[in-house]
Amino acid sequence: MHSIIALDKQFFHFINSTCANPFLDWLAPAIRNPNTWAPLYLFLIVFVLANAHKNKFLWILFVIALAVLANFISSDLIKNNIWRVRPCNDPELAGSMRFLLNYRPISSSFTSSHAVNHFALAAFFYFTLKTFLGKWAYLFWFWAFIIIFSQVYVGVHFPLDVACGAVIGFILGYLPARLFNTKCGFI
Repeated sequence: MHSIIALDKQFFHFINSTCANPFLDWLAPAIRNPNTWAPLYLFLIVFVLANAHKNKFLWILFVIALAVLANFISSDLIKNNIWRVRPCNDPELAGSMRFLLNYRPISSSFTSSHAVNHFALAAFFYFTLKTFLGKWAYLFWFWAFIIIFSQVYVGVHFPLDVACGAVIGFILGYLPARLFNTKCGFI
């Protein structure tokens, strides 16, 4: 386990410091801000309301329930039972990392709630909307990846925290998407 943690810290250093550049220094904090991503999710709800002919309100209930469930699992169940210090609060990294936010979160670093939440929504959106959006639906994965990359880049999570969060989020989003498509669907 020690070697996995050491490798995780090396990968963190690569993303947080080696990849550093002025453009990402501006973009990464903005990307993880709810004022940036909330309009995207609002747009998707409006898109479904305007384009789906069947079960659109049920789809919205699924999205809301999924967002609540994903956040509960990550923020309340996992973070309250598995403690890991965040990179920005790790004394071992104090002199070698860059921190790009105005506040230091004090909750556990494992798992990243941003990763769980955004990958859960990406999976649900992808699997329920790909018939409407075609290849454009792949942008949901790109968006979720940019969010988790930004979490590491700004210094609030280790790569393992976001990777595990992404896997949990994927599962949480895939299962209700499959249920929705099988039992309800838009067609």
